[in-house]
Amino acid sequence: AMLMPPLLILTASNRLVQNRLSTLQAWMSKTFTKQLMLPINFKGHKWASILLALTLMLLSLNLLGLLPYTFTPTTQLSMNMALAVPMWLSTVLIGMRNQPTISLGHLLPEGT
Repeated sequence: AMLMPPLLILTASNRLVQNRLSTLQAWMSKTFTKQLMLPINFKGHKWASILLALTLMLLSLNLLGLLPYTFTPTTQLSMNMALAVPMWLSTVLIGMRNQPTISLGHLLPEGT
């Protein structure tokens, strides 16, 4: 848990490969993003950076709970709602904008 935050810090340099740590970080980020975006069509790939950042934040916060005498912030409903409601609302609004009839059809009972 103590080694995870330094792995998440992005560093900028003019070298292609800086060191083993940044190579490991880039490989992990690329592999995770590829696995996350595999079942999603090309238009959904614009969400990759948001989902990657959210997942890494949740991972680091939950790893924080493994340390003794610490409190995991994700146990609070207020934090979970603060993360979930904007993501849910954005997907609903984007669905209403791009495919309004299909999105409105989900509000009706099946078979009507």
